[in-house]
Parts: sequence; C-alpha cells; structure tokens
Amino acid sequence: MLMTRVRRPAIRTLRGWAIHVLQEAGAIRECEEHGWMQDRADPHARERASDIARKDPPAGICADEAVAEVREVLDSIGDTCPECP
Repeated sequence: MLMTRVRRPAIRTLRGWAIHVLQEAGAIRECEEHGWMQDRADPHARERASDIARKDPPAGICADEAVAEVREVLDSIGDTCPECP
C-alpha cells in the first residue's frame, strides 16, 4: 500500500534558512572539532549570500527581510570557536 505524506520543509525557521544560505555561499564554516559556526571574513562570500537571499527568499518572506536576516545571523557569528584553544 502506497502512502503519501506531505513533506515538511527541511529548514523550518528563517534563522535556519539564513545559516544554510551562508554555508552555501561559503561565508561561514563549522568548527570541525566542536561544531560551532565561524565567520570566514570573506567579503565575496558575504555578497554571494546577500545575492542568494535577495534573488531566492523563502516563501512568504520579502527579499529585504531575507537579506536582513542573513546579515543579522552573520553579525551574531564570531570568527573563532569558543571551545578551541
């Protein structure tokens, strides 16, 4: 018997979407040892992330809100892992 279910979106929050966009653009990376997000301080990657947010915002979110969320998330991420020596 084949049962179909409505699939939930893989990313459920605007913040989660913004983190995904930043990773996709190469603006942030994950500490291999501890899993903390780290800002790569790459201006070109930051611009790519803003372009992605502007051109392809999540459903129900305007482009300006999407870009603002990407910038807000990026501003909340440091460039070092708090657990690394």
